[in-house]
Amino acid sequence: MWRIGELARMTGVTERTLRHYDKIGLLAPTAVDRASGYRWYGVAALSRLERIRGLQRLGLSLRDIADLIDAPDGHVRQAVRETVADIQRHIATLTQVADRAGDYLATPMSILPQQATVGARHLRVRYLTVEHPSEIASVCTAGPTTTLLTWLHGRPEGGFTAAVDAGRTGDRLTLPARTVVRAVVPPSTGIINAGQHLFDWLRRHHLTITGPTIEDHLTDADGNRATVIEVPIL
Repeated sequence: MWRIGELARMTGVTERTLRHYDKIGLLAPTAVDRASGYRWYGVAALSRLERIRGLQRLGLSLRDIADLIDAPDGHVRQAVRETVADIQRHIATLTQVADRAGDYLATPMSILPQQATVGARHLRVRYLTVEHPSEIASVCTAGPTTTLLTWLHGRPEGGFTAAVDAGRTGDRLTLPARTVVRAVVPPSTGIINAGQHLFDWLRRHHLTITGPTIEDHLTDADGNRATVIEVPIL
């Protein structure tokens, strides 16, 4: 038999790890000298340790290994299949994050678009014709919250139709529950520039606009302002 230090040198596992395996009931010493406290390990313990290390290399956690180390091979294979599926899902998530980060770095984005699902919305609106986006700035300063709707798919070329929330008056407009791309535009970022970046982002991701874009121009009690843009997509 081997003492703990000898087993550690033989297998490349630290003594601390072997003591931890003993503590959690995964690998007990074959014998313990009552007088000296020395731990001794035999061939069976060596074989069990190599099985533990092999299962770790297959991606199983120590908790899983504790449940499976004495289980039939079929159980082990099923656990490994589940672990592989988890790893593949994690890789897919990381790949999506990397793609989004690369897209952000490759373009002059001033906003961070996100997809969301929103419920139906009922409005009364007043329609107006706008020759240039800068003309609607005065419309969006009437109160703490102003809602603006536009039917644009990109930077306007000439005049376009818009609508503003008219409170209890105006024409009824119901927007159904929908999937949107949302972005919060801080006051330091121009809304026109942010809108153009958002439309460019939609084109790059091959998303189709399916209704009016909503801009909620918000002001809190301290006078801080921000604009929330929501573009409905297919």
